[in-house]
Amino acid sequence: MKENIALNKPVGIWIRVSTEDQAQGDSPAHHEERARSYAKSKGWQVKEVYDLAGQTGKAVMQNSEAERMMKDIERGHITGLVFSKLARLSRNRRELEDFSDFFRKHDADLISLSEAIDTSTAGGRMFFHLLGVFAQWEREEIAERVNASVLTRAKLGKSINGHVPYGYQWQDRKLVPHPVEAPIRRKAYELFLQCRRKGQVAKELNAKGYRTSDGNIWRDTSVQRILSESSAKGVYVFNTKRQTGNWRTEPKPESEWGKVECPSIVSIELWNQVNQIMEEQLKAWKKPGKPPVHLFSGLAFCSCGSKMYVAANNPKYFCRKCRNKIPIETLEKIARRELKAFFGQPKRIAEHLKEANRNLTEKSALLDTHKREIAKVRDEMQQIKQLYLKQQISGDGFQEFFGPAEERMKQLQAELPRLEAEVDLLNVNRLSADDVLHESTTLYDRWPNLPTEDKRRVVEAIIEKLVIGDGEIDITFSHLPSSEELCKSQLGLGHR
Repeated sequence: MKENIALNKPVGIWIRVSTEDQAQGDSPAHHEERARSYAKSKGWQVKEVYDLAGQTGKAVMQNSEAERMMKDIERGHITGLVFSKLARLSRNRRELEDFSDFFRKHDADLISLSEAIDTSTAGGRMFFHLLGVFAQWEREEIAERVNASVLTRAKLGKSINGHVPYGYQWQDRKLVPHPVEAPIRRKAYELFLQCRRKGQVAKELNAKGYRTSDGNIWRDTSVQRILSESSAKGVYVFNTKRQTGNWRTEPKPESEWGKVECPSIVSIELWNQVNQIMEEQLKAWKKPGKPPVHLFSGLAFCSCGSKMYVAANNPKYFCRKCRNKIPIETLEKIARRELKAFFGQPKRIAEHLKEANRNLTEKSALLDTHKREIAKVRDEMQQIKQLYLKQQISGDGFQEFFGPAEERMKQLQAELPRLEAEVDLLNVNRLSADDVLHESTTLYDRWPNLPTEDKRRVVEAIIEKLVIGDGEIDITFSHLPSSEELCKSQLGLGHR
C-alpha cells in the first residue's frame, strides 16, 4: 500500500523561465516536458502546471501562480513540486528558505532535477539551503554587472533600455524627431505660453484629437513631463533616478547621468521661458491670474526694481514702493515710437523673416501630422468594422472599440480646417523686407485705433521689459519678434 502511494504521488510542475532565457531559446515548453518525463519515470501523477514564464526570480511568492501552488499544497491536492533547477524556483535565499519551511510543514517535497535535491531527507534539506545561498549570490552578481553596464552606457551617451522621449525616435542609433509626435510636442509649448495651464493644454490637445505615445488621452502630468524634459531643446538626459521601492525614486549622482545630443524641437529661449513659468507657478502655489487689462501690465518696472501698477480710476502707472509714476498715455507714446524704430532696422527685418519662415515650416509639419493621424484612425475604424462584419467581435465589443475611434475622428476632422487656414494665412502673408518696412510704418500710423488686445499681442511679442526711472525709460526687446503677431490679416493692417 505504501509503495502504491509513492507510485501515484500527486505532484505539480513549476516553470519559471526569464524573458532573457526565452530569447536565448530556453523555452517553458522544454522545462515542462523535462519535468513530465521525470514524473512519468517515477510513476507520479502530474496534477497541475504552475507557469511563471517571464517572472523575475527576485521575488515570486506574491505571484498569483505561486499562491495557487501553495493553496494546492495546503489542501493536499499535490504533495510535491518538480522543477528543473533551484534558481527556477527563486533566486532569493529568504524565499527559498520560506518555501522549504512551508513544504516541510505540510509534509510535501521539493524536487530539483538539475541538483538532484529531495527535501524529504536531512541531506537534501542541507544541500537545498546551501544552493539557495549560491542562487542569491548569482542574482546579486548579475545585478552588479547590469548596473555597471548601465553606468558605462550612460557615460558613453548610449541608450539603456530603448526608451525614447515623446517627439523623438531612435534611428541608426541616434535620436531624431518623430514625424508625427514632434509637431504635437511643439504645439504643447505654444499652447502653454498662451494659457499657462498644463490642464488646459491637455484639454486642448485632446480636443484636437491628439494622443500620447501609448494612445492615451493627455493629462496635466503627461503635459508637465514633455514640457520639462530637456530633449526638446536638444539634449536628452537620462539615467537620472533610481527606484527605492513603493514606486518612489531618488536622484542619482550627476556623474552617472547619460546625455545625448539631438535635434531640437523648440528654441532654447522658448524652452527656458516655459520652464521658468512652471517653476514660478510651483513656488507660488497658485494658478495663473487673469489676462492683463492694461497694455504694459507685468512688463513695466520701476528703476528701484518693483513692478508698476495702474490703480482703479487712475491714469498712471505707479510704484508702490517709491511712488514713482508715469502717465499711461505718455508710456504708450514712447513705446509706439520705439516699436517703429525696432522694425526699421535691417537686422531686425532679417530676424523677423527667418522666424516667419520657421513658423510656416512648423505649422505645415503639424498639418501633415494631423492628416496622417486622420488616415491612421480611419484605418483602425475600418479594421474594427471588418472584425464585426466577420463576426469576430460582438456588438458590445464593436461599440467599445469603434466608439472612441469615432469620437477621435470627429475631433481630428473638426481641427483640420483650422490648421489648414493657419497654414494658408502664413503662406499668403509671407512678407518681403519692403513689406515689413511698410507694415511697421502702417502699424505706427494705425496704432491709436487698434483694439487693446491686438496692441497687447504686439507688445508681448516684442517687449520683454520696460524700466521707468527719473526722466528716462529703458526698453528691453525680446530676442526675436513673433511673425504671427504682425500678420496683416490678424491686425487688419492690409490695404482696404
